[in-house]
Amino acid sequence: MVIEHTAAPLASPTLRAWQVYSMAAIYLVIGLAIGFVLRASQSATSASVVPAPRPAPPAPASANPPTGTSRLDQMKQLADRQAAPLIENLKNHPHDSALLMQLGSVYHSAHRFSEAAAYYGKAVEADPKNDAARTKLAISLYREGDADAAIVQLNRTLEDDPSDANALFNLGMIRWQANHDGAGAVSAWRRLLKSNPQLSDDHRAEVQKLIAGVTASPGDQKQPGSGKP
Repeated sequence: MVIEHTAAPLASPTLRAWQVYSMAAIYLVIGLAIGFVLRASQSATSASVVPAPRPAPPAPASANPPTGTSRLDQMKQLADRQAAPLIENLKNHPHDSALLMQLGSVYHSAHRFSEAAAYYGKAVEADPKNDAARTKLAISLYREGDADAAIVQLNRTLEDDPSDANALFNLGMIRWQANHDGAGAVSAWRRLLKSNPQLSDDHRAEVQKLIAGVTASPGDQKQPGSGKP
C-alpha cells in the first residue's frame, strides 16, 4: 500500500493527538481504505474484468499541454483517453458490473468523483450484491462532498454483510471526518476489529491508532445516538 503525500512541517509538541490523526485520515481514506477494497474485491471481479488500456505514449512536443495547464487538468484529460476504449466496450456490455467499476476507478483516480460515482452507481444497479462496487460508490460520493449519501450506501452494504471490513472502516472515517462523531467512528472501527480476526497486522494496527487518537480527544466525542447513521 502506497500513500502519496507532500512533506509537511513538523507538528508543534502541543498539537493535540486528534489533529494529527485528522490530517492522516485524509490519506487513510484513500489509501488504507482502498487497500481493503482491492484485496476484498480482486478475486470476485478478476474473471470478468476487461483488461485496462495501456498508458498512452508520450505526446510529441508540439502536442504538449499549453503552459498553465494544471496537473489536475492533465489527469482529467488522461482519464478521458483511458476511459474511451472502456466506454466503447460498454456499448456491447452495458450491464457489465466489472467494466463499470473499471470506469469508476479511472475517473476516481483523476479526482472526477461525480463521474466515478455515476459509474459505480451503475455497477451497483447491474449487480446489487456487489458490495465492493457499493463501497467504492460511497467513497466517491464522500469525496464529491455528499457524506450522507455515502453513509446510506455503506449501511446498505452492512445490511448484506455486517462484518464487511471495507464498509466498517469507511463508515467510521466518514462519521469522524464529516459528522465529527468520534463515538460513532470508534464504534464502527471496534466492530471492524471484532468481526474481522483475519485482518492483517498492519491494518489492525492502523485502525487501533485511529481509535486511540479519537478516544484521546473527548471534545470529538458525541453521546451515543447523536451522530448520523
